Amino acid sequence: MAAFLVCMTLMTLSVVTAQYFGQPEQVHLSFGGSPSEMIVTWSTMSATNQSVVEFGLKGRPMFTQRALGYQTKFTDGGTLHRVQYIHRVTLTGLGPGNSYVYHCGSPEAGWSDIHTFTAMKSGTDWSPSIVLYGDLGNVNPQSLPRLQEDVAKGMYDAVFHVGDFAYDMNTDNAQVGDEFMRQIEPIAGNLPYMTCPGNHENGYNFSNYRNRFTMPGDEDGRKMFYSFNIGPVHVISFSTEFYFYIQYGIHQIFDQYVWLEEDLKEAAKPENRAERPWIITMAHRPMYCSNYDNDDCTKSESIIRTGLPITQSAALEPLLYKYGVDLEFWAHEHSYERLFPIYNRVMYNGSWDFPYTNPRAPVHIITGSAGCYSRHDPFKSKFASWSAFHSLDYGYTRMKVINKTHIYLEQVSDDKGGAIIDSMTLIKDSHQAYRSFPQDKWFDVKSN
Repeated sequence: MAAFLVCMTLMTLSVVTAQYFGQPEQVHLSFGGSPSEMIVTWSTMSATNQSVVEFGLKGRPMFTQRALGYQTKFTDGGTLHRVQYIHRVTLTGLGPGNSYVYHCGSPEAGWSDIHTFTAMKSGTDWSPSIVLYGDLGNVNPQSLPRLQEDVAKGMYDAVFHVGDFAYDMNTDNAQVGDEFMRQIEPIAGNLPYMTCPGNHENGYNFSNYRNRFTMPGDEDGRKMFYSFNIGPVHVISFSTEFYFYIQYGIHQIFDQYVWLEEDLKEAAKPENRAERPWIITMAHRPMYCSNYDNDDCTKSESIIRTGLPITQSAALEPLLYKYGVDLEFWAHEHSYERLFPIYNRVMYNGSWDFPYTNPRAPVHIITGSAGCYSRHDPFKSKFASWSAFHSLDYGYTRMKVINKTHIYLEQVSDDKGGAIIDSMTLIKDSHQAYRSFPQDKWFDVKSN
């Protein structure tokens, strides 16, 4: 009888102390597979009966529409094997350029805060405004308050986060990742937050990155590469990390390379380039840099640029050059650097006075200074001729795609109170493979 009473007491205590964590958190958006779609992703610490987004046009009666999705169980690889549930709902049939209000969750478990977003405009005859940065951490996220203010003012159409999140999302049994996703919710809950993986996502085979983000065409995160269109731009996001974490499968390098060439080939078709002429890439580790830290980009024959050692297979620079990529965004180095147009360590400026007018090679931008615990990566004392501008200020990059021939870029310094410390306009009267330009029109300056 005594044993029975003890057993009943323990059962009662277990019922009383059991906790339920169904409240939505870590809400973020991403573009879907078409301009009329938006993907809403969020987390709960307990399973829920439904994954629901209620939404409606801004300024009208709220939540007139309802969309259902699904949840997946994510178990972190840390010692506690913490579990959370990732919810994904795709909103369809959105009106081009219309603004919506929404919240997510379920009637049984509760709802998130109310957020807003604007659906992508249709066609190519409009001017997207993008904010770009990499290497933003949970500790020392210096640019974050200013970014949150910019987003609240409605300055951007999307965010491109060029790798390295939280530092690291798997740290402390993924609790650092949870807090980071809460930190960026004022941004990512209101703007499509488009990503690529960095080296700080590598824990447990990039499991936190793969599970937490939902990118178009890679909703389950298995590939970690994808592309999408926005206005007159074709954007390609890929992983540089396959080249450095081959313990997870060297086949990933070649799978991505084959996909990348097919995607570039399609984007570069004359009929597609006439409609959407700009091709822009984002990936984490740069091909070139002026930093003094022995990273891959400091080497003359960097792996990302020239391919795998010995065989030089899956080299990315000649591939991107072959298909006339216009602009390449990188991060990884905790600094900002703008390069002159460059290929194979040779500058191909449009002219001496106007290097970014009809350049003969891609333009590289390194924007890894948003702020994280490991602070800055110092520069070398001597800079190569291809380095046009560099800064160790914390900050981020703004891009305005003005039209099919002009793109404006500027660098915001958070250290200097939001001042613009660098800017440039990329002008291209025609978009085509660089190898089709006559050799005698190239402006060649051998780099250091």
